[in-house]
Amino acid sequence: MTKPALFFAHLCPDTEPFVAELARLNVDYESVNILESMANYKRFLFLRDRHSAFDHAKQNSHIGIPALLLANERVVLDKDDLSSVFK
Repeated sequence: MTKPALFFAHLCPDTEPFVAELARLNVDYESVNILESMANYKRFLFLRDRHSAFDHAKQNSHIGIPALLLANERVVLDKDDLSSVFK
C-alpha cells in the first residue's frame, strides 16, 4: 500500500492539529511541506488545480491545506474526517 501524502505548510495554524490527529491514529504518511521547495509547491498546485475536493476551499479563497492524499486519490481536508478514514 502506498503511503498517504500530507501537503502542509508549517506556517498554517491548521497543520499542527491535523498532524496530531494523524499521530493519534498512528498513520504513516509522506510529508510534503509546500513551503520547503518549489517542487513541493508545484506538486500541491497540480493536485489542487485538478481535484474537486478543493473546489470549496478555492471558492472561499482558502489554500486547501493541510490536505491528505490517499492511495485511492481521495483527499481529506478536515481533521475530523480522519478517524472515519483510518478506523
